Amino acid sequence: MGVLGPFPGSAERPPGQALDREEADRALERLSAEYEAIDSSLQALQDHAGRRLLEGAELTGVTKERWAATARSLAALWADFDAYTEALATVRALRERRRWLSPDDLAELTGLLRDAQIPATGATDGPDAAPCTPCTLRELVARLNGRYARALDTIVAADAVWSTLPARIDLLAEELRRTRSLAHSVGVRPGTHPSGDDLEDITAELTRLRAEVIADPLAFWVAPAGGSAAPGGGRPDTARYDRAARALEDVRREIEAVLDVRQDAEARLMRLRDVLSRAERTLTEARQARGEVLAKIAACEVPAVSGPSTALHEQLAAAADFRRRAQWHRLSPLLDRLEESAEDELLRARESLTAVTAPLAVRAELRGRLDAYKAELARHGLAGDPLPAERYDAARRLLWSAPCDLRAAEAAVARYQRAAAEALVPDRGEA
Repeated sequence: MGVLGPFPGSAERPPGQALDREEADRALERLSAEYEAIDSSLQALQDHAGRRLLEGAELTGVTKERWAATARSLAALWADFDAYTEALATVRALRERRRWLSPDDLAELTGLLRDAQIPATGATDGPDAAPCTPCTLRELVARLNGRYARALDTIVAADAVWSTLPARIDLLAEELRRTRSLAHSVGVRPGTHPSGDDLEDITAELTRLRAEVIADPLAFWVAPAGGSAAPGGGRPDTARYDRAARALEDVRREIEAVLDVRQDAEARLMRLRDVLSRAERTLTEARQARGEVLAKIAACEVPAVSGPSTALHEQLAAAADFRRRAQWHRLSPLLDRLEESAEDELLRARESLTAVTAPLAVRAELRGRLDAYKAELARHGLAGDPLPAERYDAARRLLWSAPCDLRAAEAAVARYQRAAAEALVPDRGEA
């Protein structure tokens, strides 16, 4: 809707001076164009889908209050338009009375166009609004424009929310139904899995949100900061929808993780059995090695070797049972814990084997050192030297006896090393 501008020629004339015929005709032509524009805008407003929806909906909250005020404003708008129509008809009738206007006719026409007071319609924007007073054509057009802008702002805002949020909510609800179907297929249900409870919460939230959006769309409208001159300036508030969409995405990822478990559960169970079997074999080897150490090594502390973890085997049996019963939502976290625990169990078994075989490793190292020095002496032709030979025999008896006293053997090897070193020094000096 446009705003009526100044009449042609009026700026050059004093307020009390009448328009000439050409100025009056141009002013009337402009009034007619303004009338057509207002009529077209009002008809478009009357046919607006948002207005029809507001008129037929059972509204609540903010929208109910604003639509009640807007409906009164629309009634006042049409009453003002009827008054505008009558005033224009009066002006046209006066102009069409004769082709050539007399000075009196021009004075009367000027008064109607510029100064005449159009009677008040009695329509108001609400019970608390001030009653309308008589006004000129220019003031009436300004009032029409104001009421039209306020009504259009309410209608466009409600229509924008209705056009945006319900469709998006319906699409998300369809995605929710697909996700729930997948969840049920892997045993994720309310009361048995947190994601099942989350799906119920999201379902309830979308149901509430859709009902609230339909009944009170303006509660989901965010006006621009500082206001906007354009009707409908703002945007739909999608915060609650966005939270529900994010929550559903989180659940969907959880369901996909459970589906992945279903696909590779057997392979993971086989790997777990293999790891636990290796841990058990290592522990068996450690127990056997401990017996050997206790039999072959004297005066040495050998740590005890524990048996295989009964708890892990029980959990592995439970995991296999979950797989047989297709309880994938329970199997998924159990497999994650078992895989970590099984690796820890294998590491513990290896550390135990290393700990119990340490004395045997020390004995092997001493034997190797003893033979290395003997070979060095033989290479220099000193194998028959009495002192090194005597100390070699003493160390060898200790290292190859059972049980072996590691402390005494280590001291004997050290004495042999010193004797061998002393025998080698003169020989090297002669060389």
